[in-house]
Amino acid sequence: MRALSKVAPQWWDYTTLDEKILDDAARLTAEDLPQLSRPGFSVRIYDTLESFYTAEALEYVRVWQQSTDGEPAGICGPIGPTEQLPLVAQIVNDLAIDVRSGHFWAMDEWYIDGKEAPLDHPLSFANADLELCFHRIDKRLRMPDKNLHFLRADNIEEYSRSYDQFRCLLMQGGQGEVKHWAFNDPLPREGKYEDAPPAPEEYRRLGARIVNLHPMTLIQNARTSGGGVVTGVPSQAISVGPVETWKSEKVSIWHAGTHDNPFGQRLTAFMISKKIPDSSVPMSLLADHPNVRFNYFRGGIGTCFAEMH
Repeated sequence: MRALSKVAPQWWDYTTLDEKILDDAARLTAEDLPQLSRPGFSVRIYDTLESFYTAEALEYVRVWQQSTDGEPAGICGPIGPTEQLPLVAQIVNDLAIDVRSGHFWAMDEWYIDGKEAPLDHPLSFANADLELCFHRIDKRLRMPDKNLHFLRADNIEEYSRSYDQFRCLLMQGGQGEVKHWAFNDPLPREGKYEDAPPAPEEYRRLGARIVNLHPMTLIQNARTSGGGVVTGVPSQAISVGPVETWKSEKVSIWHAGTHDNPFGQRLTAFMISKKIPDSSVPMSLLADHPNVRFNYFRGGIGTCFAEMH
């Protein structure tokens, strides 16, 4: 039987992995990370935050530049990080880039009392996308609202089908402390998953859905967005799933060092590089995706050495 989680014994998470995997990941240096690249998985490191977030913003623009009325295409993007979003709008406006045929999929949204979080909720992901990016783009250049695919409680199946109607050239995201993209968290340790987490191929069959959030995710979001007030963070969300992720031609993950710690940034890269998918570490399932890139800010990589503060 695998070890119990050190942080949430009723859940699966990375602390249930074989200790050799954990130890090998912790030993990696910043210089080691690019050496984890292999066909289908690449690692890029940026020396400044300016270059990091500019490159992240340019992914939006480059995708939309490939979209046409006859062959519409788009990007699925995160809330977390958000620093790239105003830069997207500035690049589009300053260079007068026509993105009217482009599409955008939001990765996730909070689920509260049977509905998606309203736009006036202080943690609304949709509102963040609109206010930080799309409402800042010149109306003469911006895509129509129907090209913006936000997750709601009543449109999950429609949202998922849209990945078959329009090409998602890129799914962009960050990485949470529980090693998720979007809200693809590990599952509870119960029922048929009491002794082992779902097999990778079983987890990959999950599509866009309503999810229960791991305790680590609640704590992380309270830390990064809610002033530490864990009780103010919803315990459920609506999330894009692996099904839609595998319909995206490329997955691009951005590690600024604020949403996950130095160890987590190493662990998932190590597992993807060595092709060790395990659903207790959802990000590791990208080991089986054909085109994945990890992007790091050098100043956020840190070390895994023990140090008293």
